[in-house]
Amino acid sequence: MSNVVVVGLQWGDEGKGKVVDVLSEQRTGVVRFQGGNNAGHTLVVDGRKVVLHLLPSGALRAGCVNIIGNGVVVDPRVLATELEGLQALNLALPPERLVISALASVILPVHCELDRIRSQKAIGTTGRGIGPAYEDKVSRRGVRMADLVSEARLRARLEALLPERNHVISFYGGTPVSVEETLEMYLPLGERLAPYIADATHRIHTLLAAGEHLLFEGAQGTFLDIDHGTYPFVTSSNTIAGAACAGSGVGPGVIHEVVGIVKAYTTRVGHGPFPTELHGDEGEELRQAGAEFGATTGRPRRCGWFDAALVRQAVRVNGATCMALTKLDILSGLEQIPVAVRYRGGDAFPSDLAEAEPVYEMLEGWRTDISGVRDYDDLPAACRTYVERLEELVGVPADIVSVGPEREATLVRGRLRNA
Repeated sequence: MSNVVVVGLQWGDEGKGKVVDVLSEQRTGVVRFQGGNNAGHTLVVDGRKVVLHLLPSGALRAGCVNIIGNGVVVDPRVLATELEGLQALNLALPPERLVISALASVILPVHCELDRIRSQKAIGTTGRGIGPAYEDKVSRRGVRMADLVSEARLRARLEALLPERNHVISFYGGTPVSVEETLEMYLPLGERLAPYIADATHRIHTLLAAGEHLLFEGAQGTFLDIDHGTYPFVTSSNTIAGAACAGSGVGPGVIHEVVGIVKAYTTRVGHGPFPTELHGDEGEELRQAGAEFGATTGRPRRCGWFDAALVRQAVRVNGATCMALTKLDILSGLEQIPVAVRYRGGDAFPSDLAEAEPVYEMLEGWRTDISGVRDYDDLPAACRTYVERLEELVGVPADIVSVGPEREATLVRGRLRNA
């Protein structure tokens, strides 16, 4: 057994939630270490589809401890709604199974208003207030979860923050947000969530000291990382595996494996460069076949062929030890499948992907529906050749291969059988 970080190797939406859900079966806890409710993990359990935006994906595993780390920005309204949704499904999370870091930053109504009135269309954000909340965090003026349980402290924080933020809102022609309105909305939420707010780092290290094994999950994907992504078309946090340490309070020596999640093709939501993007009917067919619409916003995802040059770079910056290949079943029925093996002009990864020109290799497709396959060796030969060629191109093994949305459609092979 080992402590594992699960990250996306593309632009997000790779299926991290499902993989975490499967791997959490053998682990005591799942730690969410960055991002906010600008991402969604869609899980299918016993025929029921559950979408989680803030709760770790271990929420659906009986006995699994779920920890929201200090690196996450939390909208308490969304979190309370998610908890109520699970309760309605008879999947309620008691405080012993959910810990929210007292140090996690809070998304306030003022952040959502700022996001709304800014020109987010230029970047393609979700408008959920994520960026403004991270801005206040790094400017040392934000509200943290611990502040929600003290009216005096929350009032003081808001009185220091809102005048400046409201000045910017007024400049853009938006609606200023008052201290009293925010208190009226957030104090009851603080009371509702108070049983869960605690020292998350202490809980993590208590589990580790007891010999338990944890799974660390992020949101979005490598190329939405604020440093290593397709800047400025990125999110406002570090999404790569290294952020698991800073976003939860553990040292790098705690991490044993980094599982990189990657689709058998490529998608991204929002604006920004996309070297292997398909346009017209071909792209639409892939979108419809894969149901490629955002779990958070419903926005149609842009679709394209697998980009091995992109994933190779993601493997490097994450230190990925293996990959989980998802949605392989969506490619069934194609006669040939193009794969971008490199970019024209050299081996160095370009600083601007808008200038990248992919070089393709054609691989044989397979006609068989593989969604019912439950053993890797039973996949069609051409399908296995496709998987093994991707392994060669990106430099790590595909220890998980997913052929459908259900838990049972996840084929675990290699070291992860016992990891």
